Amino acid sequence: QVQLVESGGGLVQAGGSLRLSCVASGSFRSINDMGWYRQAPGKQREVVATITRDGGTRYADSVKGRFTISRDNAKNTVWLQMNSLKPEDTAVYYCNAVVVIIVPRGYWGQGTQVTVSS
Repeated sequence: QVQLVESGGGLVQAGGSLRLSCVASGSFRSINDMGWYRQAPGKQREVVATITRDGGTRYADSVKGRFTISRDNAKNTVWLQMNSLKPEDTAVYYCNAVVVIIVPRGYWGQGTQVTVSS
């Protein structure tokens, strides 16, 4: 069984920063891509940033230059550093990881709330 546990969400004023963490645990061979997604009320879940096992990154246009994704393969951990936060960044943020047990399969964390006040 694979578990992804996020932490680091909270309430912050516009212009502030937060750092989200996600740790994967369980019995598996490896983790391929990891990423952060978010879902605001009344909207569909959208990708925020992804990172390959080798460190290749991709970002949504709305967060480029403000957010940074990173990971530590030895710790099965991915982070999302969020700077210059805006009210429109308010959402539940979900961690995703493509985990290899026998074949690759995607797993989701439970989500962490990020609220940015104006």
